[in-house]
Amino acid sequence: MYHTVSSDQHKLAKRAGVFTGATMLSRILGYVRDSLVANFFGAGLAADAFYAAFRISNLFRRLLGEGALSASFIPVFSEYAEKHGKEKTQRFFSVMFTTLLALLVALTALGVMFAPQITRVIAMGFERTPERFDLTVTLTRYMFPFLLFISLAALLTGVLNAFHSFFLPALAPAALSVVEIVYLLAVAPFVSPVQQVIGLAVSVAIGGFIQWVIQIPALLKKGYRLMFGWDLRHEGVLRVEKLMLPATIGISVDQLNAFVDTMIASFLQQGSVTALYYSNRVMQLPLALFGIALSQVALPAMSASVARGDAVQIKDTLNFSLRLTLFMIIPAMAGLMFLGAPIVKVLFEHGQFTPEATEMTSRAMLFFSLGLFAYAAVKILASAFYAHQNTRVPVAVAAVCVGLNIVLSLALMRRMGVGGLALATAVASWVNAALLFYLLRRKIGLLGGRRILTCLLKACAASLGMIGFCHLVMTARGPFHLIVRLAVAIAGGGLVYLGLARGLRMEEWGPFWSILSRAHPVEAD
Repeated sequence: MYHTVSSDQHKLAKRAGVFTGATMLSRILGYVRDSLVANFFGAGLAADAFYAAFRISNLFRRLLGEGALSASFIPVFSEYAEKHGKEKTQRFFSVMFTTLLALLVALTALGVMFAPQITRVIAMGFERTPERFDLTVTLTRYMFPFLLFISLAALLTGVLNAFHSFFLPALAPAALSVVEIVYLLAVAPFVSPVQQVIGLAVSVAIGGFIQWVIQIPALLKKGYRLMFGWDLRHEGVLRVEKLMLPATIGISVDQLNAFVDTMIASFLQQGSVTALYYSNRVMQLPLALFGIALSQVALPAMSASVARGDAVQIKDTLNFSLRLTLFMIIPAMAGLMFLGAPIVKVLFEHGQFTPEATEMTSRAMLFFSLGLFAYAAVKILASAFYAHQNTRVPVAVAAVCVGLNIVLSLALMRRMGVGGLALATAVASWVNAALLFYLLRRKIGLLGGRRILTCLLKACAASLGMIGFCHLVMTARGPFHLIVRLAVAIAGGGLVYLGLARGLRMEEWGPFWSILSRAHPVEAD
C-alpha cells in the first residue's frame, strides 16, 4: 500500500534531482579526466605519487574545509537567515569569510613548508623508494593551495545551499576536471614525463581557484557580498568554530578511512594506491548521485526545521532521505559488485593501464561496493546531528570506526591485499551507520525503522531480478563487443529494477521519478 508523499518530500526529491543532474555532468568530466590520467601514467610510480599527493590535499580539504565547514556553517547560517535580519546575517558571513581566509592562508603555508613530514605520515611506505617519495613531496607542495580555494568555495556553497540553490554548487567541482583535461590534452604531450605530472598538480590548484570564483556571481544574486570583517568574538563564528572541531572528524570518516587505506597500501605492491583511487572513484559515482545528493539537500532542510522547533518534520525528512537513498543505492551496489571487472576494463584499460591493474582495481571495487549504502547513510544520519548543532556524537562514533578500520586493514592486508583494505573500510562504515542510527533514535525517538526495512527488502528483491538479467546479457552467445554487452546490461538492468520496484509497489518509486524529472539546471524552490 502506498503512503502519501508530502509536498515537502517532493520538494526534497526535486532539489536532490537538481543536485544529481549537476553532479552527473561533473562526474562525466571527472571520468574523462581520470581516463586521460590513466592513459598518461597507468598505475606506475608517477600515478602513485600523484594520487598520494592528491589524497593528502583532499584529506585536508575534507577535514578542515569543505566537509566540516559545511556541516558546521549551514545550520548556524540557516538559523541567522531564519531568525535575524539581512544585515546581521551579512555581518556574520563577512566575519566568517575573513576568519576562514586568515586560517587557510596560514594552513597552506604550513602545508607547503612541512610537506615532507606530512608525506612521511600519510604515505610512509614510499620512503622505501626515494624517487617516489621525493616526487610525492613536490606534488603535495604544488597542490596545497587547492585547500585554500576549495574551502573558500565551500563557504559560498553553504550560503547557496541554505537558500536551496544546489545546481551551481554541485556543478562547480567540474572546474577541476575541465582544467586538468585542458592541460592533459593541450600541454602535457609536449613536456617531459616529470613535468607532465608536476603540471597536473598545478592544474589541481588552478581548478580549485576557478571553483571558488564561479560561485561569486550566484552569491551576489542572493543579495550577499564578499566583505572583510574582523571580530574574533563574534557569536556566530564562535559557534561555528565550536561545531567545526568535532565535525572535522565526524563528517570525514570516509576520508580518514581512505587515508588509512593509502598509508597501508603504500606498503603493498606497486599500483595499490592507484587501484584504491580508481576503484573508489567508480564507487563514488552512485554515492554522489544519490547518497550525497540526499544528504546535501537534507541538511539545510533539517537545519531550518530545527530552527523552527519542528521535530516531526525533522524525522520525516530523515526517514524519507534514508528510504529514497536505499531505493537508488541498493541496485547500484549490486551492479558494481557483479559488473565491476568489465566496468573497470572498459573505463581504464588502455595506454599504460594494464590487465593486472584492472584486476587489482576491480577486486578493490568489489569490496568497496559492499559498504555503498553505509557510506550514504552515514552522511545523512550525521547531517541530522549537525542540524541539531551536535557534532560530538558523530565524532565519537567516527573515532571508534576509524580504529576498527585500522585493525581490520592490518588483519586483512596480507591475506587479501588491496581488497582487504576495501573490505575493512566497508565493514567500518556499516558499524558507523548502525551506531549513528541507534544513537539518533535515542535522541529524537522512533525513526520509522519498519518502513526503512520494508524498502530494503523490496530493493534487494528487485536487485536480484536485475542481476539475473545482467548475467544473461554478459554470458549470452554472439559476437557482441564488451562495451555493447555492458551498456545493455546497465541500461536494461536499470529498467528491470524499476519495473520490479513498480510491481512491488515501492512507495519510493514516485519520488525517484521526481528526481529524474528535475535532473537539469533549474532550481527547485
